Amino acid sequence: MSSEAIMITPDERDAAEQQIADQSKRIDFYITEYSVEILANKMKSGEYVVPDYQREFTWEPERKSKFIESLIMGLPIPFIFFWEMEDGKLEIVDGSQRLRTIEEFLHKGLRLGELDQLSNVSYFTFDDLPESRQRKIRNRSIRGIVLNEHADEAARLDMFERINTGSKNANTAEIRRGALAGPFMRLVIELASDARFARLAPMSAKRKDERGYEELVTRFFAYGDGLTGYRDRPADFIFDYVKKKNVVFSERPTLSDEYRRRFQETLDFVEQIFPYGFRKTPTGRATPRARFEAIAIGSYRALQDKPQLRDMTRGQLNVLPWLQGEDFLEVTGSDGANARARLEGRIDFVRDRLVQE
Repeated sequence: MSSEAIMITPDERDAAEQQIADQSKRIDFYITEYSVEILANKMKSGEYVVPDYQREFTWEPERKSKFIESLIMGLPIPFIFFWEMEDGKLEIVDGSQRLRTIEEFLHKGLRLGELDQLSNVSYFTFDDLPESRQRKIRNRSIRGIVLNEHADEAARLDMFERINTGSKNANTAEIRRGALAGPFMRLVIELASDARFARLAPMSAKRKDERGYEELVTRFFAYGDGLTGYRDRPADFIFDYVKKKNVVFSERPTLSDEYRRRFQETLDFVEQIFPYGFRKTPTGRATPRARFEAIAIGSYRALQDKPQLRDMTRGQLNVLPWLQGEDFLEVTGSDGANARARLEGRIDFVRDRLVQE
């Protein structure tokens, strides 16, 4: 869509301003400053809490050494982001690698590797440095931003993801996996490893490593259960959905079988009716997210509305003409893909075409 074709109405402008105001209220913070010594001691005493979704992400030795070299040289260190917990401890929203490395260097005997700029300090531990240098390192200060209790879980995870955009740290699906461990999340992880699912919805090795299949499975259930409360922000909506489902699944363990069956029956139907699965072409090696949502959730809803579709053949339904048509390509396009109207539009498109056959 070209920029010239877009006309923003007064109502759309007011809605945008209201959304900005609402999201801004979720982030309330103050700025503070700590010495390296205090940071290391608080890490050692457990006063700073590393959340589960960050525990498995650790720097390799070379990166630790490079960070400590920067610290010794007095180079600027990025802000540490914390969230103030109810018990007064601070959860590390971003900066756990830096803080863990500082603690390891000051208190756990971390031995540096080969350094670039400070070659004479290569292979030193903190205790190997002159006392005067140790004192200077301890006294160095690092600034921190502390989010107060108004920053909810989704806001903290969103901030962590945004801060780490482009880095090797966790993405949304990885964060969700660690932060929301529970029976529903276990089912998502199980279904994401389904070999048939991988065949019907191929994706790159990079997307697989980034938990791409878990993201698709989670969206299938979250959007399939309805979009009440959806505000054009998938990350927040899905986070809240998974959190609630973990509780419900804990109270009703048999739900796992019901949701597993829903997913498998949808795959059965897609495999039976859609010639290319979720792919665009017979040899396609990627699965666009919007296309998956349209076909998977549209098929699921069509089966709910018209159960006899399960008994129909590919020849009877013949989805290929509209699947390759301009209308379907339009509704599964990337422009505004996360807007609720676009999301409902592509799901309804597939459901309606199937039900009308």
